[in-house]
Amino acid sequence: MSQKVKFGSKIGLIAATVGSAVGLGNIWRFPAETQANGGAVFLLLYIACVFILGIPVMTAEFSLGRGGNSDATGAFRNVTPDKKGWWLVGALAILASYLILSFYMVVSGWTLEYMIQSLTGNLYAPTPEASIATVAGGEALFSQKMASYVTGTYRPLVMTFIMIAANLVVLLKGVQKGIEKMSNIMMPLLFVLLLVFCIVSLTLPKAADGIAFFLKPDFSAMTPKTVVNALGQAFFSLSLAMGILVTYSSYYPADTKLTRTAVTVSLLDLGTAILMGLIIFPAVMTFGLADHNLAGSALVFITLPEIFAQMGGTLFWSTLFFLLLSVAAFTSTISLAEVSVAFMECHFRMSRKRAVVTVVTPLFLLSSICSLSVGPWSDFKIMGMTIFDFLDTMATNIMLPVGGILLCIYMGWVAPRSFFRNELTNNGTLTSHAFWLIAFIVKWVAPALIALVLIGQFI
Repeated sequence: MSQKVKFGSKIGLIAATVGSAVGLGNIWRFPAETQANGGAVFLLLYIACVFILGIPVMTAEFSLGRGGNSDATGAFRNVTPDKKGWWLVGALAILASYLILSFYMVVSGWTLEYMIQSLTGNLYAPTPEASIATVAGGEALFSQKMASYVTGTYRPLVMTFIMIAANLVVLLKGVQKGIEKMSNIMMPLLFVLLLVFCIVSLTLPKAADGIAFFLKPDFSAMTPKTVVNALGQAFFSLSLAMGILVTYSSYYPADTKLTRTAVTVSLLDLGTAILMGLIIFPAVMTFGLADHNLAGSALVFITLPEIFAQMGGTLFWSTLFFLLLSVAAFTSTISLAEVSVAFMECHFRMSRKRAVVTVVTPLFLLSSICSLSVGPWSDFKIMGMTIFDFLDTMATNIMLPVGGILLCIYMGWVAPRSFFRNELTNNGTLTSHAFWLIAFIVKWVAPALIALVLIGQFI
């Protein structure tokens, strides 16, 4: 099926693609992984993994998407119509992205809740049980607030529904007027907010200690697990094997320079992670929270409010940060949803409006189940995990790495070599000295590295 819709500008193309990659994985997963894996040595490994794994695999996905000129399944059919069954790799990516979308909507609702509570000041209002008078009291207070805002019954559902409705509005406007226009506004805003926070954090009293932890490597802290975790962070933060990059690149104009685009997107994604490190670690060192748990929700909803509570202009900085987080979550959910929307449009020949409604409507139920599984339904377990955690584990820890390995095998061994070369050189109009290196990595190196990520989930 011919893909008629394309991004309208190179800036919009980059903004949309960066928006699909930059998300919660950069904002809260990266600092947590860095703290848990030795600081600067993890950062160095992560940077290496972005260049060795991320850029080549991203380039392969871009080639498949633009050359296949369809959705995540149709691209395989169009490139190798004589190779039956490979479309299932795309189907796996679509399923994984939709499962991730179902609980990402819940997390995006949490970020919206915290932005509102910061703006009103309720987040920092003491309770009968706890206040922010001491560090310990602050931790207790924000733990209680998190329980109220995240694990409650009604408020989390309302915020989730608001974010689903916002996604619906943008997606209905289409690729250029919806996704591209939104990205052109949201991504510059996100980077401006990051830079503002970075400047503020670097002026804190003990910023030098945080910078040393983040930028001065201690190689004695490096272990095999550190390498595996760095690979995993690079893989997940760049949105590889989710179907997003294949879908978005199908909207690329024919003259798009794929290798340059992959490098640009990867560097901006990497820059976001580094900026977050420069924000988080000077702050936690300054306010004596270096020994706190920075993992996931604890970092964003407990530790960071503790930091803001000790800063001048608490409500301003807190509101600004959760606005930043909401932007990152929103661009991520839009890109995840677009994978399934494109599939409905291409495979079932649906109109844009019908495809969007078909994809988004079930989220009101699925995301509600995910939200309730964190709160009142938390006792219901699947393999010892809540529904939320089970979907997270299945999609991100298993389905994505498996899909990534199969995608590399396809582009390295199954798709015609001339196809990959023609896409990178725009049918011979560009010189791509990097093609042979990229092809070698995709064919031999990337599958092995992604296999390590998969195995590492169970070590």
